[in-house]
Amino acid sequence: FIDFKEFLLAIDVTSAGSPEEKLNWAFRMYDLDGNGVIEPQEMSKIVNSIYKMMGPNQAVMDKYETPQERADSIFRRMDINSDGRVEMKEFVRCCLDDQKLIGLLTPLSQ
Repeated sequence: FIDFKEFLLAIDVTSAGSPEEKLNWAFRMYDLDGNGVIEPQEMSKIVNSIYKMMGPNQAVMDKYETPQERADSIFRRMDINSDGRVEMKEFVRCCLDDQKLIGLLTPLSQ
């Protein structure tokens, strides 16, 4: 078996396509229940998983921001119309406009 980190690395290394196509894939990863939108609890679960996967080094780098604070911050930036959910078009648009956000969402591809 491979772990989640190895899975993400494999996808990143082997995937071809435009930034939009990769962001569409990333959106589907964040949309845990597959309902076509990212809800706050889904963002929290993924960000917490990334923090756990990155281990103690990430915790030291982010000692001033908890995983939940980071998830909340990302969600607020992405929820352009403030309806409490992030649609794929909001996700892709926000990521394409913000390189720092891409780094926060896809730390393994940097």
